[in-house]
Amino acid sequence: MERADGAGPLPPSLLTRGLSKSFGLTRALTGVDLRVDAGTVHALLGENGSGKSTLIKTLSGYHHPDPGGSVEVGGQPLQAGVASSAYDLGCRFVHQDLGLVDTCSVADNVALTTGFPTRCGAVRRKALRRRTEEALQRLGLALDPDTLVGGLAAAERTGVAVARALADADRTSVRLLVLDEPTATLPDTEVKQLLAVVRAVAASGVGVLYVTHHLDEVFEVADDVSVLRDGRKVVTTKARALTRRELVEHLVGGELEEVSAASDSLPTAHAAPVLRVQDLSAGPLVTANFTVRPGEVVGVAGLTGSGRETLLPAIFGAIPRSSGRVQIGDVILAPGRPDRAIAAGLTLLPADRVRLGGVMSMSARENLTLPALRALWRAPRLRRRLEVAQARTWFERLDVRPRGAVDAPLGSFSGGNQQKVLFGKWLRCAPRVLLLDEPTQGVDIGAKAEIHRQILSAVEAGAAAVVSSSDYDELVALCRRVMVLRDGRFVAELSNGALTVAEVAREALGSEDRAA
Repeated sequence: MERADGAGPLPPSLLTRGLSKSFGLTRALTGVDLRVDAGTVHALLGENGSGKSTLIKTLSGYHHPDPGGSVEVGGQPLQAGVASSAYDLGCRFVHQDLGLVDTCSVADNVALTTGFPTRCGAVRRKALRRRTEEALQRLGLALDPDTLVGGLAAAERTGVAVARALADADRTSVRLLVLDEPTATLPDTEVKQLLAVVRAVAASGVGVLYVTHHLDEVFEVADDVSVLRDGRKVVTTKARALTRRELVEHLVGGELEEVSAASDSLPTAHAAPVLRVQDLSAGPLVTANFTVRPGEVVGVAGLTGSGRETLLPAIFGAIPRSSGRVQIGDVILAPGRPDRAIAAGLTLLPADRVRLGGVMSMSARENLTLPALRALWRAPRLRRRLEVAQARTWFERLDVRPRGAVDAPLGSFSGGNQQKVLFGKWLRCAPRVLLLDEPTQGVDIGAKAEIHRQILSAVEAGAAAVVSSSDYDELVALCRRVMVLRDGRFVAELSNGALTVAEVAREALGSEDRAA
């Protein structure tokens, strides 16, 4: 991209040469050369543990790189390990950990980085509200700026973090925008709006480093693509030069095709239903009626606000329900009693794994065994050796990495490996029904493949699974039938030839969009 004054091309927004980072004897990054040109979108892909998060944290100044490498932002050298240097040179970041303050309002969270408008030492609340509304409108998010962030849905929280990063995107000082899985919890309508904002940012001369596991976004928004594997860059190429299959092969191969074939090979379920949901109502969910049989994987689709985010927590008893009945086999579950749900063989993997899925300060071993400690108890203490042995077995079975780190805090693992541990804690309970809310959200293709294999393995062994997901490709590949929620009600049940990504999307959007 040329300079506005016609004085030649702009320098690269980001240029790394030989960037490496070690943690003790472990090499997380090795000699990474990466160039993000001004005015372009550069997609960065790789499995969990490939080095993407380490790269981003090194650019932000959180990690100090190993000697020998260099980083330039807009042609200026970045001072290693100094966060203020990254900001002053024009770097803006949205990390997987969104860095929001739950007890503060949306407006206050946005102003934490952009600054508060003041007059005579007092915050100008009207001006702050107006500025926040403008930042949110860029993403098409209709949120009240005075709402506490802690009360927002996961998709809305992500939207606030992205809006905060882009709040000063029209300033000439912003040279690089780094987005780490920004659309992981956003519905399709908001994803398209966000991608439009990303294009506008790039068009203004800002370089965008875009980390995602959604391959469709790569082809829709990226100019260039790089893939990391085991801390090394294995390829950089133009996005238009790749097919989807080629990109997947650069990562782990044709995983979704394998999942679809494995799902199709499951025998048809004929047993009596193991899960019955009758007239269930909770929050935006007006009513839900359905059954699931052992050996069946049933999908649930729907936009944010359709009731999809409420359905599985209400069935499990994690949130109050207004009315309705949930039955596991012959057992009718009392509302608001997850303990009785677990005892009956019902488990829930929630969408927000950090806040609701696990205890990040506890070890992976403790998280794995937490729901079922009785088998490990020998008065007056737990049988620690047996617990460690079981944890190692599950690490091996689920391919959790680092393989031997069973006593490391769960929060120290990558997102995909956290999800494997949390999925494993429920598999260890031998559940009759798995409720899986966004089971592969924010994880790489390799971790997604392993989670899919474990779901199908559990179902083949006689369990039932209900998968709620905003990833329609995943639902179509994994499920025999998909139920679509709209405005709090099921409006369609798709199966066989009618079960396609396009049809799921049309039903979720509604009749007007379908007619268009």
